[in-house]
Amino acid sequence: MRLVLPLVSVLMFSLPLSPAEASEWGCEVLLCAASDNPSWHGVESCHPPMERLISAMKRPGFSWPTCPEGGAGKPGFERYADCPAGWVPTEADQDFNHGRSDELSRCMRTVNACKAKAFQRYRNEDRTATTKDGVTRVYSDSSSCEYREYTARPLRDEPYYFDIESSGKETTERHYFDLRD
Repeated sequence: MRLVLPLVSVLMFSLPLSPAEASEWGCEVLLCAASDNPSWHGVESCHPPMERLISAMKRPGFSWPTCPEGGAGKPGFERYADCPAGWVPTEADQDFNHGRSDELSRCMRTVNACKAKAFQRYRNEDRTATTKDGVTRVYSDSSSCEYREYTARPLRDEPYYFDIESSGKETTERHYFDLRD
């Protein structure tokens, strides 16, 4: 009997949630994730469902709890924020990004310095220069006054998001959130 009770309790907590329980939890997660002033971190009643989510994500076979009633499915994930004005997202240098060049992890812009008084021609061996603020300049050739600048793309503080449909389903609103403890 002493062995049966612990086994039953382990099985109870490892069984999947009923659809009603999963939906309720999913709706709690959705409401908390959509809270932005303050974020869910500042809402005491959001700590239990969000901490439960963070814990569940660490287990094999994790599946996001959803809230069909809330007009949102599973969340999306965007690691990077927008590039600064005048810059566009671009792939990383193969060496810089450990071979994963498909990720748009850098920002790039083309600079035309032909009219700048301070522009100086460079020697052929100096095709790349990095400024003290981390911007890399790549010159196309020694006779050109145009070059490209690259910088690391900023990371989002809140990389997860839910797209929540309006009640009329004409528009959706994106709500970003984080899952830091």
